Amino acid sequence: MELSVTLREPHRRGELFGPGDRFLRQIRDRLGVRLLARNATIQIQGDAPAVAQAAAVIESLQDELRRRGLLDDAAVTATLAEVAVAAADPEQRSISVFARDIQIAPKTEGQRQYIEAMLRNDMVFCLGPAGTGKTYLAVAVAVHLLKVGAIKRVCLVRPAVEAGERLGFLPGDLQAKVNPYLRPIFDAMHDMMTYDQLKKFMVNDIVEVIPLAFMRGRTLNNAVIILDEAQNATPAQMLMFLTRMGQQSKMIVTGDDSQVDLEPNQLSGLVDAVQRLAECDGIRILRLTEADIVRHPLVTQVVTRYATNPPPGLGPRKRPEKFRGADAPAGDPPTAAPIE
Repeated sequence: MELSVTLREPHRRGELFGPGDRFLRQIRDRLGVRLLARNATIQIQGDAPAVAQAAAVIESLQDELRRRGLLDDAAVTATLAEVAVAAADPEQRSISVFARDIQIAPKTEGQRQYIEAMLRNDMVFCLGPAGTGKTYLAVAVAVHLLKVGAIKRVCLVRPAVEAGERLGFLPGDLQAKVNPYLRPIFDAMHDMMTYDQLKKFMVNDIVEVIPLAFMRGRTLNNAVIILDEAQNATPAQMLMFLTRMGQQSKMIVTGDDSQVDLEPNQLSGLVDAVQRLAECDGIRILRLTEADIVRHPLVTQVVTRYATNPPPGLGPRKRPEKFRGADAPAGDPPTAAPIE
């Protein structure tokens, strides 16, 4: 199949193609198509699905160039990944992972917006109650980007904070000590790849699971870095974590600010970060609600009843006074829609 794409701004073709046509080569190598640039058009040749995806990528990059005024490798990589997801299932935005015959798709509108935010933005915060898929979908997007070659590694991070109980000394090496805290992330990963594949990735540091306290001093490039249970990070820990972000990386921060396990007088780093970063361009903040819960139907009732009349010690810690784009009075939770 052959298709022509017309350049809307031919005088900016150098910016669209990249230094030495690097961006065009990325598209060619990823999709296996042949690209021929002539004057104000790009000829695309190859299999029909690949040609359609290449055309979609070029159109999206033209939009990105007009909107941002520049393109970089990260923008091209993100666009390729986003188009691949859309091509898999235009209606549901299904995500392909390593496990055969498994497509992970959003089950609610809030989840769909969350997936799109992760694919489009390099830093995303997602807050919401238990069962809304915050962690699961973040891991799914990370595994998908690893599968399509958009990143080289996945780093899964969690604060080692106990939920109301003192577990005492745990024997074993570092992995054995932190395993109880990181079990939910392992469970999600096992749904998306075989045990042997996950073990191989971990041995080769392609997938790394690490407690938050061990992130200091690191810089992570070409990676998706997920901070789970972020409501249990302190503001200092959150600052340390967010500054670990390297080139061509994505950060996804998830948490439930109604289940903070820090000391009662300790401000949650998640709440603090959302308040500080709400006005920053390039950072997306979303809140999922009870409507996005996809566990057993009774979980929705449990969350709703506890949210209506929380027991002492349970509830948001110093909820930010406003979220960007929210019209609710101070202290009220914003809507499920993503903050623009």
